[in-house]
Amino acid sequence: MLDFEVFVQQLITGLSNGMIIALIAIGYTMVYGIIELINFAHGDVFMLGAFLALTLLGLLGMESWGPWGQAGGVATMLAASALFCGGLNWSLDRLAYRSLRRSSKLALLVSAIGCSFICVNLGLFWGGLPMEVFGGGMAAAAPKDFPALIPQTNLLGDSFIRITPADLLVVAITVPLMVGLTVMVKRTRLGRAMRAVAQDGVAAALMGIPVDRVIGATFFIGGALGGFASVVYALYNNTIGFQMGTRAGLDAFTAAVLGGIGSLPGAVLGGLTIGCVRSMSDQYLETRWTNTIVFGILVLILIFRPSGLLGAARREKV
Repeated sequence: MLDFEVFVQQLITGLSNGMIIALIAIGYTMVYGIIELINFAHGDVFMLGAFLALTLLGLLGMESWGPWGQAGGVATMLAASALFCGGLNWSLDRLAYRSLRRSSKLALLVSAIGCSFICVNLGLFWGGLPMEVFGGGMAAAAPKDFPALIPQTNLLGDSFIRITPADLLVVAITVPLMVGLTVMVKRTRLGRAMRAVAQDGVAAALMGIPVDRVIGATFFIGGALGGFASVVYALYNNTIGFQMGTRAGLDAFTAAVLGGIGSLPGAVLGGLTIGCVRSMSDQYLETRWTNTIVFGILVLILIFRPSGLLGAARREKV
């Protein structure tokens, strides 16, 4: 395989994984933009969505459904995981975060870390269920194989460059979601309310906007995007585990900061950048250096451009 073909292949892989990271990063940036909270449990909510998808796959026997049946199964997993993750994220806000909004930022941060640990342990317990898709529950902490419902055939035939139906699935799901979210934020009544609360929550409340309801909706939408991302990730990478949320969450958080936390286009740009950096590092350097490079980029951005690539500098209120 020629060097150029290797580069193009890694670029395709990086962009595919980058779009998944971007979906998760949007959840981070939406919540931060409206209440300035880094929801560290967001990555673990994403992980639980993948476990739900694998559970549904096993319970319904989707592997034996045939091509059109499996397409319906994928749609079912996407809808179920989105609703589950959205509801779970909303519940975390309602039970853990809402009562602390008037407290210090440190209290909110510690609460988010605690919610993250709870979700991780739920994933560990879930992976130990005595189901065939979980290996009979004999090794709860071990990674779980996610059946390849999407064909891995090369759509370019005998070309060294591979574009598979899984790559197209990533694009077909993530791009409309990103476009739809952008339209929703800019054109709908809920989107205007979100922007008003993000700009000044007190003034928004005085204007009659139900601030708590808007914040809850933001958590639900962010969680739902994480649910969609969890199914796409599982179908694309065919492996899940109870610790996957930590890695994906850190990548998504890095992407959100890199692009400019609070900026939706910034989250997308950051996700694509992180996906490509990871892919190129794995190919041209040793895999063990990939995390160092990713977080090295984050450190440099925080030093030289704290607002991120597309973020606007904001004055701190004192």
